[in-house]
Amino acid sequence: MRRAFALGLTLLLAASGANAAPPSDKAMVAAANPVAVEAGLKVLRAGGSAVDAAVAVQVALGLVEPQSSGIGGGAFLVYYDARVHKVTAYDGREIAPAGATPDMFLRSDGTQLSFGEAVLSGRSAGVPGAVAMLSLAQREHGKLAWSSLFEDTAQLADSGFTIGPRLAHQLTTGSPETKAPDVLAYFTKADGTLVQGGDKLRNPAYAATLRRIAAEGPAAILSGPIARDIVARLASGPLPGTMTLADLAAYKAHESEALCRPYRVYTVCAPGAPSGGPATLEGLGLLERSDIAAHGPNDPRGWYVLSQAERLMYADDMRYVADPAFVKVPVAGLLDPAYLEERARLIGDHAGSAPAPGHPAGAPIYGPDHTLEPGGTSSFAIVDQWGNVAVMTTTVESLLGDGRMVDGFFLNNQLTDFSFSPKDKDGTPAANAVGPRKRPRSSMAPTLVLDRTGHFVAAVGSPGGLAIPSYVLKALVGVLDWNLSMQDAINLPNMIALGDIYIAEPSKFPPGVVDGLAQRGITLHGGFAAEASGLHGVILRNGRLEGGADPRREGIAAGY
Repeated sequence: MRRAFALGLTLLLAASGANAAPPSDKAMVAAANPVAVEAGLKVLRAGGSAVDAAVAVQVALGLVEPQSSGIGGGAFLVYYDARVHKVTAYDGREIAPAGATPDMFLRSDGTQLSFGEAVLSGRSAGVPGAVAMLSLAQREHGKLAWSSLFEDTAQLADSGFTIGPRLAHQLTTGSPETKAPDVLAYFTKADGTLVQGGDKLRNPAYAATLRRIAAEGPAAILSGPIARDIVARLASGPLPGTMTLADLAAYKAHESEALCRPYRVYTVCAPGAPSGGPATLEGLGLLERSDIAAHGPNDPRGWYVLSQAERLMYADDMRYVADPAFVKVPVAGLLDPAYLEERARLIGDHAGSAPAPGHPAGAPIYGPDHTLEPGGTSSFAIVDQWGNVAVMTTTVESLLGDGRMVDGFFLNNQLTDFSFSPKDKDGTPAANAVGPRKRPRSSMAPTLVLDRTGHFVAAVGSPGGLAIPSYVLKALVGVLDWNLSMQDAINLPNMIALGDIYIAEPSKFPPGVVDGLAQRGITLHGGFAAEASGLHGVILRNGRLEGGADPRREGIAAGY
């Protein structure tokens, strides 16, 4: 678990100075890059819906923030229809090819591949689902023509976009993907040096791909010449993959009612398994049975309770959550009030050893998970003029995905979200073992909050790999329990408690909190930091929209 958590984290902590948006009366976009925010706002001003804007935001992020998300990856979206007060979850998670096998991340001697070997291999990519998912949601909730949502970003790709400081920094981190041939070819200038912040970079191949998607929809990348290019690129060494044209053509996005549970006077909704939604809702269920609301951000007790709820949440999530189409996931048992009461009683007043997974009703016996989940992800929230809301978390998995570029976009390495080892030493299978046409478990948890009458209250999501549920919980506690603004809740120090590890931003806590946690048995470690949370959210207060953008990234919240 320690190794999995460490590999699920990167070294970016520096704040970029993002500011809260002035309150808005009509509409708002909060996302990780100003170019993407403006793309979304332009669609909204033109009469587009929140889902229309989500399409524009995603394709813009795929250009200016390719290290985090793109059309070669997958996503989860939660949508609130203000007219009927209905919350729908859209699942665009990647799936494994039909030729994927449980041992494909093992060597012939049974040892696991290193993460670097696995991520750069042709085996790491799943069938991309973000475009198919957005197409499904936009057909149902869009107001503008699909074909109208791509041209602005296509023109920017043709003319050249400005490299942001975060992208420039991440190209120098030494991550395995930064040395991949396609990455070096794309980001190396004519003089042989890497691009730097402020440089202009053109991507005419991406522009052409976007225009094809605008004309053909998701079929543009799931069939035809782009699909053939994807298959060919993944079939090359090292460790070629098994993806076929049939795998791509068979992809279907999923739609379902969102997974919703009460939290105090609210209803909180998130995607179901295999996302991080069940974990986030379990964490909230544990916190509801605590006194955290009486202990604000300056009180060590509040942070202590949050940390212990996280430990219990992660112990269950990493044991039981996987693709429910292939294994039994005991979501009802994990969120059952009696089970939550039982688990919440373990929090106590002093941190002990790492908690074991619980035994929720309906839970099969699964072995420990051996998933290595780094974070190369983005999240955004949009509210349109009719009060409809889209909150989406989107990813190519690791930094620049698998480092393989096709037709102007990077492919994902999402299959490394499966457990590298399919069984425990005693032969007990892991719920999240690799399987053909199976979706890997995800920590992504775009979350919507409603009041008990079904009206919108807030939307928030974050990147961060395994840390995503922690980040979302922190923000929700901040706005719902501690009555902070969305921006102030996002600005709160990050703390991720998993097993016996407490990774945090010690210098950002108010005076006395770090010492108070130490007295409760918690030592915060800041030697390496979570993937730089990228929390973006919107809350409706007193009839006005307040947005928040994570200062650890370079995004903004803006509205009109």
